[in-house]
Amino acid sequence: MSLTFTLFSNNIQSKHGTNNWIPYSESSVNARDNFESNFMVNFIQGKLKEDKESELFKKEPLRKTPLVFSPEAEKVFEAGKKLWEYYHQEIKKIPISELKTETLNASLYDIREHFQGRSEKRMNNKSEDDIYSKLMDDLRESLKILASKIEPKVYEYGFLKK
Repeated sequence: MSLTFTLFSNNIQSKHGTNNWIPYSESSVNARDNFESNFMVNFIQGKLKEDKESELFKKEPLRKTPLVFSPEAEKVFEAGKKLWEYYHQEIKKIPISELKTETLNASLYDIREHFQGRSEKRMNNKSEDDIYSKLMDDLRESLKILASKIEPKVYEYGFLKK
């Protein structure tokens, strides 16, 4: 549950480097081209390849089974997928010569910025695109429901004290 919440509530921006946090495959969101990284999709599906050079996974064997998500987390993934699909549908209208690598490899923050735009100092609060706004509202609502399921666990497992 908390991985799902983290995937959909962060400020990762593709302009700062390879976006390893895309939770969907290119084909599942009908992307125009391949993403730079499929790490998160492979991680979720239990398909990470062992890196003999890396110290990161030497002590623990790599998980080879897909992650199983709660129904609340699944709803977040469904809402997020609709948003990514809509974004990739919209960027197909941009000529390929004008596309930046980070546009194709967009994070949720990048998608929000695309539709909401920016003032000089920060992202605008709203978008004029009604479809995007509805999809974003659906994602936020599913995140609220997921957060309500996570909250008691934060105290139960001692991350925070009451």
